[in-house]
Amino acid sequence: MNPTTSGRFRVHDRRSEPAVADEGDGTDGADARAEFVLVELPDEFVDPTDPDAADAYDPIHVAATGYEGDLGDRVASLDPGAVVDATLAWDDGAARFADLTVVRASRFRFADGVEGMFEAAVETWRRIRADGESVGSITTRSTDDEPNGALYLFADGPGSDTFAEVTSGRLPIEPLVARVNDTRDDDAPREVFVLRPAAHEFVAVYVVFERDGVLARTVRDTYGLGDGLAAGLDEADSPGAAGDPGGGRGDSEDGTDPDDDIDSEDGAAPDADGFDLTDRI
Repeated sequence: MNPTTSGRFRVHDRRSEPAVADEGDGTDGADARAEFVLVELPDEFVDPTDPDAADAYDPIHVAATGYEGDLGDRVASLDPGAVVDATLAWDDGAARFADLTVVRASRFRFADGVEGMFEAAVETWRRIRADGESVGSITTRSTDDEPNGALYLFADGPGSDTFAEVTSGRLPIEPLVARVNDTRDDDAPREVFVLRPAAHEFVAVYVVFERDGVLARTVRDTYGLGDGLAAGLDEADSPGAAGDPGGGRGDSEDGTDPDDDIDSEDGAAPDADGFDLTDRI
């Protein structure tokens, strides 16, 4: 009987990996196998500065194909970002789903080489670099001055590939989402956009508070990442022009606002409480 692991996991990404060719088997390794990248969620929030945090978010690779029946339907419908209760069966170091239930339908969306990066991100990045930093964050607001997202920016200069680190799970998104959940005191579904602009040397991780809100649909529309504003024209509020999904500004010069939960002393900004996820690279 194969050993199993049960727990709560984040579906970080779905990707294809080149098949490994066996010597003399006549294959060239060009075929690909689909797999999910999962991150097991700890029972309690793990501060990334904790000495034991390095192992808390290690990615787990799980086969995405070869399932049948109801389990096959559930696996096929999984989207990156979803939180699942799952049992993984291990066979010679390879993991497969033995059972699966979606408990939170958040979404992760990845886009490389995006054109027209929105103004809030570009202006914040210029300030971060002027301060000599390689990572920073702000909270974005709607035109009604309501907080609607936490925007994190990471350096991605020559000789580095921060986008690959994030998409592979080696630079974890999970602490950023967990921090938003903790400071907003809820675990509602989020929409997380990981964007690498073509014209700037940074990667943006944008944790949008409402998965299907106007801001999330605006970002999707702007960068061609799924159903956009046309899917919800009956919404009355607006986060700003489509060219500036973040509403055009953050909360203050250093990205914090004492009147906003997400920007409190233990709020969203990594530089506000002393941790730097780039230490994992």
